[in-house]
Amino acid sequence: MTRTNAPGPVPVTVVIPTLNEEDRLPACLTSIHWAAEVIVADASSSDRTREIARRFGAVVLEGCGPTIADQKNAAIARASHRWVLSVDADERASEELAAEVAAVVNGTGAIPEADAYRIQMRNRYLGAPYELGGWSRDWHIRLYRASARWTSQRVHERLEVQGPVADLTARLEHESYRDLAHQLQKGHRYSVWGAQDLMSSGRRVRTSDVVFRPAWRFVKTYLMEGMWREGMRGFVFAAVHAWCGFAKYALLWDEQRKRHAAMAAVPMNEPGLDSPFPTTH
Repeated sequence: MTRTNAPGPVPVTVVIPTLNEEDRLPACLTSIHWAAEVIVADASSSDRTREIARRFGAVVLEGCGPTIADQKNAAIARASHRWVLSVDADERASEELAAEVAAVVNGTGAIPEADAYRIQMRNRYLGAPYELGGWSRDWHIRLYRASARWTSQRVHERLEVQGPVADLTARLEHESYRDLAHQLQKGHRYSVWGAQDLMSSGRRVRTSDVVFRPAWRFVKTYLMEGMWREGMRGFVFAAVHAWCGFAKYALLWDEQRKRHAAMAAVPMNEPGLDSPFPTTH
């Protein structure tokens, strides 16, 4: 296992949610070897993810879920340190990031004091850096006090922070998709989760959601954000991004259609059947 000259051990708990990440987890764990504690919150992987995590010395929590936020929150509750760094299995922490995290948690250096810190992603797509578009300006809160918790929606979970948020300079290396097939598979899963979140909130689908939202996604990503300059790779990214938006609202429409049909088949004088669109599950 390759080691860098990053400071360590840094008194921080690194939290990693996993599901079948045996191929990508070793590089992630190697990159955060300087952390005093690593907790892998696993959602019932069927591969060697948990075995690999234990081999690297991580604490493993099994059967966490059902959402990624639930996995993170379960790990935070077990954290031994006052500061938590969230990292995904498809991300790598640099030596520069290790030094900045150490400065925050040890109260040294010139980094502004805050309750949470945003970190910029250095994203890669299909084997090359993603230098254009919104994904090249991708910031997320990843370093925070252990008192914080993540909201429980299935897609784009959000950290609830009470105090000020500041930015770090170092970036996280991120390659979200193994290949195009993996992107399509992951996009479908997130579309299903997004539709479920919208259904839970009582959102009703409109024609514009299915027709114009995906079209706007493509135009914004491919033309306005300049992905056309990436050639075929840029076109594929914009097209899949638009398809995911279409799939989310089409799935929501289909679920509402099925519920409406089921309601129509039942006498309306039965209790609890006055609306096909419940606001909660």
